[in-house]
Amino acid sequence: MLTKWILFACVLLTSLACAQTRPASRTLTGTLRDAQNFSPLPGVNVQIKGTKIGTNTDAQGRYRIVVNDSTRTTLVFSFIGYMTKEVKTKTQTTAVDVTLHADAKMLSEVVVVGYGTAQKRSVMGSVAIANEGIRGFVAPMPRPSTTEEYDPIRESGFKTVIQNPVTTFSADVDRAAYTNVRRFLNMGQRPPKDAVRVEEMINYFRYDLPQPTGKDPVSITTELTESPFNPGLQLVRIGLQARTIPTDKLPPANLTFLIDVSGSMDMDNKLPLVKMALNELVNQLRPVDRVAIVVYAGVAGLVLPPTPGNRPEKIREAINALHAGGSTAGGAGIRLAYQTAREHFRKEGNNRVILASDGDFNVGVSSVNELEQLVESERESGVFLSVLGFGMGNYKDSKLETLADKGNGNYAYIDNAQEARKVFGQEFGGTLFTVAKDVKLQLEFNPRFVQGYRLIGYENRHLNNEDFADDKKDAGDLGSGHSVTALYELIPAGVTSPYLADHTDNLKYQKTTDLLTSGTTDERLTLKVRYKTPDGHTSQLLTHVHSAAPVPLANTSTDCRFATAVAGFGLVLRDSGFKGKATYGDMATLARTAFGPDPDGYRRELVRLVEVAEGLR
Repeated sequence: MLTKWILFACVLLTSLACAQTRPASRTLTGTLRDAQNFSPLPGVNVQIKGTKIGTNTDAQGRYRIVVNDSTRTTLVFSFIGYMTKEVKTKTQTTAVDVTLHADAKMLSEVVVVGYGTAQKRSVMGSVAIANEGIRGFVAPMPRPSTTEEYDPIRESGFKTVIQNPVTTFSADVDRAAYTNVRRFLNMGQRPPKDAVRVEEMINYFRYDLPQPTGKDPVSITTELTESPFNPGLQLVRIGLQARTIPTDKLPPANLTFLIDVSGSMDMDNKLPLVKMALNELVNQLRPVDRVAIVVYAGVAGLVLPPTPGNRPEKIREAINALHAGGSTAGGAGIRLAYQTAREHFRKEGNNRVILASDGDFNVGVSSVNELEQLVESERESGVFLSVLGFGMGNYKDSKLETLADKGNGNYAYIDNAQEARKVFGQEFGGTLFTVAKDVKLQLEFNPRFVQGYRLIGYENRHLNNEDFADDKKDAGDLGSGHSVTALYELIPAGVTSPYLADHTDNLKYQKTTDLLTSGTTDERLTLKVRYKTPDGHTSQLLTHVHSAAPVPLANTSTDCRFATAVAGFGLVLRDSGFKGKATYGDMATLARTAFGPDPDGYRRELVRLVEVAEGLR
């Protein structure tokens, strides 16, 4: 016993000595702007020279980084398409605003920043560990060796209204594809074609849709306009808006963090970023919420039993103590996480497992089919699933997307500290609290006005028409404040299109011309939506009819134009056979007309990414 006390005293004295000798630090903040037009630059890599400590500017070009206060620090600012700049700071400096010059060559400048004081700003950026392999470059980087996996996307073609008057699909509010695409472009690389899921790119952004006003938790909006991709064709935009519930009105949460701590997570942009993201979530917890933590590597284990939200220090201690090592027994971790959630199930609460991983499962239940069966069996318990993807090189998007789709959940890819704040700070309610589950959409087009149609994206969300009224058929969920946007490209009646060449033979028992001209209604389409309450088993039906004639694209809402620009960007980026005349330049121009308020700068960031993609051709 005496020996243990002596050892404890030695450790305590050593810790105190280290604390006393730890150098003082100061926080540097600033904004990065384009030197020519002075617009903010999001995604700029800010790094302390000679270290791996760095951060990225947020959507408004702002950053925040902690440096050693006793030495003069040199910051390195690098970004695709711009000259790298080094800035030497003196010890009293607290603010460094920088402009970067566009250039086709890899040049660098050295400047000295003198003393200065600055008014404190509200800065979204945060210190993060930046892998040198993710730094911005002005020229395309060679694609590194990778074992990343993406499910193949087989684009849907045009269907004729005569033969297929009804189309059905599941709602999808996943946003992972957009941030993953952003990661590739910020690295100076074109993303793999199958990484570009157009619907997830569209739904990454917030849209100003009307809040539901009645008893139903979902509102419906439609707009009909001309297609900028294929002259003569039309676009119909469908918008669903879920009711926003104030945080203090949300049901109590029973959350189980399921964290991958295997050896593959031992990278700066994996486990350290996971810890930062989960600490951001802890900031949002209320006393009524409970959090448990399950980890898995070669085996799975419970490292924190359910703990109330008014004990954040205990939760943070468990998060910050995590370290990576070993193989990846993902199936065992999933089982234990669901078991923990079930054992502490809250009947009137939000019961959810939050998985953070790169998806590289390699021990036990690890194949896509095995994981799918496991999650499908667990979702019947009433426990929802949120999936957070991290990292690169061995990233298994296909497995993580499957888990989210089959587990009544949502899927996000966290590529930087700013995205972690967006998912768990700004969108806390939508990420974790479901207001409508198994949301399905079914459209019927009037052949008097519509000859053919194609749903843009949603390839893995198609449903059979009979699935619409089948309450046993799983579909997507909407969280508090979530919105869903879908675009159909339409071939108007009477328009000749190569997409429908020789597509429809004359019918034997009824004349095609009679079907096309029958009826006097001005209705263009009827949209039906089915949903269930979070704890319900019987779906509710909503119906919306669109009768208005198409309007010019310039006269549509800001949101309609922006969603169209994002869709066009995705089609060009994946070199879709249906991109028509869409180009990067045209989509950037269209997006610039549709920024709207854009308080966080995400829409402006989209234009920057379009320009980066164009430069990588």
